[in-house]
Amino acid sequence: MEKLFQQWAGEPCLNITQITANGSNRLYYRLQGESKTCIAAVNDDVRENEAFFYFADALKQRGINVPQVYAVSDDRRTYLQQDLGNITLYTYITSRKSGDNDLTQPLLYYYRKAIDQLVKMQVTCGDVDFSYSYPRANFDRQAIQWDLNYFKYYFLRLFHIPYDEQLLEDDFQSFIDYLLESGENGFMFRDFQSRNIMIVDDELYFIDFQGARKGAPHYDLASLLYSSKSDLPDNIRQQLLDYYIERKSEALGVEIDRKEFMPRFYGYVLARMMQAMGAYGFRGKIEKKEYFVKSIPFAVNNLRNILSNVTLPVELPHLREVWDTITKLPEYSKKQEGLTVSIFSFSYRKSIPFDNSGNGGGYVFDCRGLANPGLYDEYKEFTGKDQKVIDFFEQHPETQEYLQSIYQVLGFSIESYISRGYTRLMVSFGCTGGRHRSVYCAEQTAQYIAQNYDCNVTLHHIEQSKPKKQDNNNSEQA
Repeated sequence: MEKLFQQWAGEPCLNITQITANGSNRLYYRLQGESKTCIAAVNDDVRENEAFFYFADALKQRGINVPQVYAVSDDRRTYLQQDLGNITLYTYITSRKSGDNDLTQPLLYYYRKAIDQLVKMQVTCGDVDFSYSYPRANFDRQAIQWDLNYFKYYFLRLFHIPYDEQLLEDDFQSFIDYLLESGENGFMFRDFQSRNIMIVDDELYFIDFQGARKGAPHYDLASLLYSSKSDLPDNIRQQLLDYYIERKSEALGVEIDRKEFMPRFYGYVLARMMQAMGAYGFRGKIEKKEYFVKSIPFAVNNLRNILSNVTLPVELPHLREVWDTITKLPEYSKKQEGLTVSIFSFSYRKSIPFDNSGNGGGYVFDCRGLANPGLYDEYKEFTGKDQKVIDFFEQHPETQEYLQSIYQVLGFSIESYISRGYTRLMVSFGCTGGRHRSVYCAEQTAQYIAQNYDCNVTLHHIEQSKPKKQDNNNSEQA
């Protein structure tokens, strides 16, 4: 990695930080030099890498925002790509969830932007060379069967859900027949969900598209709207469904038949849910990644809602029994409250935030030892959420060292709190004015916790939440 960085950047790599990859066997690292930064990926599956390289170029040529590939090692197992930061659509939403925040407008704003790009992919990318697809060029009968087997062997069996092998296989074949009978076969991203959508300067970028192939357009929309942990409200889903149909009809110049589209869409929602449950079982039970086990109640709740409100025009008697059994399991009958980590930024000129939970407060970190962009005129009108200030901090390695030490301390408490059933942890970052250093550290910590731990995260910038004249943006509690 360091050698490749030197060749690409023309300067030595000064810092390497490993990045968590939740559902992937690939290893990711952030590499930083004096003036340049990138993300390095290490993956021994060369065919998968080649698919990523091809689709990165193909999508970029068609105007889709994807990371640029900077350099590839001779053995094709290590490559450098554009650093898109840390903010995914998932972490943006989850880090801002709190009882007094109305997320309706941010949800609609960013998900509509994602749908706009999805429609663009589906309309403009149908002519890509699918021979590069990995592991299969089509989401056809065999590919769907693989996903259903994943569900059967890694969810039903691991969680001891009873089923009749022959009856289940019969229903699988009927289900696949129904999904494929429309014959629609265009560009399919495959894993088009909020964790694979990055927010960069208010624009969306897309990652993890190496599984792209031919397939029905319904699947990617199902992946976006029914991603388990994103937990979109049903009224938001319905608005976004309407928006997709409207924008896709405009792009095609032909009105989409809603009566034809909706049942098949929900069929693909159920197919995606079963694939995800198989992944949760495999990653959670076999690979011992607790995060995936904790995703199951959200998936079960989605399944319960679909079964209560949707009737597919295909007979699946035994599969329906299996689904009903899953929704009635007592351990998934309701969501557990879980741990909420409340993160604050504040000004030491004012006061340390008060803990409304009644627990007496938590961690307070003093950021005044860090380099201060507020001393320079070019940064005074910005905050720690602005890219210009973020770039300032990322040019100072001591800032990342400071945060890494905090992550280690917080990780101990978060894991302990979760194991002991605690529900509240408060973390506060202070600096002189509560505008630059504390805001940046709070933002970075919220993203880190949301990405690495199964808990809720709320984010509150106290000085930014106070109304200021002619500055409507600062009236928002983020």
